[in-house]
Order: sequence, then structure tokens, then C-alpha cells
Amino acid sequence: MEAPQSAKGPGDPRAKGRGAPHAEGEAPPLPAPGGGSRADTRERARMTVRNRRAASWTVPADRWAAGKAASRIVEAVRAWGYRHPDEDTIGRCTALLVGAAVADHGRRISVHAADQDGMLLIVVLSHRRGPAPEDDALLPRIAAVTGTAGCGTDAAEDGRRVWVLLETRPRPVFPDAAPARPVRD
Repeated sequence: MEAPQSAKGPGDPRAKGRGAPHAEGEAPPLPAPGGGSRADTRERARMTVRNRRAASWTVPADRWAAGKAASRIVEAVRAWGYRHPDEDTIGRCTALLVGAAVADHGRRISVHAADQDGMLLIVVLSHRRGPAPEDDALLPRIAAVTGTAGCGTDAAEDGRRVWVLLETRPRPVFPDAAPARPVRD
């Protein structure tokens, strides 16, 4: 028995899209950006997170992006069972990462959070090709946030990546320790 054919199969003149015939006088469909087909554009390099809990979101690159991203990250981290880092730490780091990505002047950014060896990895991609604006103070500002175990930035085919690795266990407090004294000359 033959399978029924679609009413808009490749031979049907009413079919729309790539490779479909078009009526006389009608313009053929436009090619995908960059001259490739849609399949070519879907094959681009992407960030991959494997073998760990992860969540990701795409948000418009606007002044509200940091707040949206931080609240989503906190929600995901709490769902994974972590009580640390606290909301303030996540908010400060996210604001720095998102601020750097928004400064690249793309239309959107993507935010990724992952559980990495008992630590929280937050990565923000700008999705803007080309050189990123110079900001020599960015990494020291991220590293200065309490609970930061590491941070970095690099350029990839899909834009600039900025990341931070945060501790998920609170730092021990030593109640018997004497407070630090300032050193005087």
C-alpha cells in the first residue's frame, strides 16, 4: 500500500519554501543570511554543557537583562538544592557578566548556569561576532566578589563568553579567631 502524499509536497505548486517550485513571475525564496542554507546556519558551533545539571536562557540585551538572568539563576540553583551562593553574590556576578555581554551591543545574550564539581558555573554569551570592547577591570571586579573560585573571558565563533565559577559551600567562620588588624607603617 502506498503512503498518502501531502497536499503540499515537493511537487505541489502551492508548496512554499526552499526547493519548492514558484509561480511564474513570483520571486524565488531569499537565501539564508551568509549565503548558506538553513541547514548550514544550524550547524554553527555552540557551547555545550554535558554530564551535569544545567539551565540556560536567552534574554534581550537590555538594561533589565541582569535582573532577569539573576532571578532565573537563583531559582535554578535553589531547585538543585544549593543554599549558597546567596542571592546578593549571584546578583553581583550576574550583573558584571551580563553588563560585559550587553556592552558588546548584540540584540540578545544567553545565560547558562551549571553545576560543576559541586560549584556553580555561570556563563554569559554575547552572540556578537568581532572584537569585544576592552575592559581590563572586568575580571578583577568579578574575582573580588566573595565566593568566586575562578573567572574568565574568551572569544568564540558565537561571540564573547564571560564566566564565573562560584563556591556553593559557605566559607567557614572561626568564632575564636581574632579580627584582622590593619597594618600600620
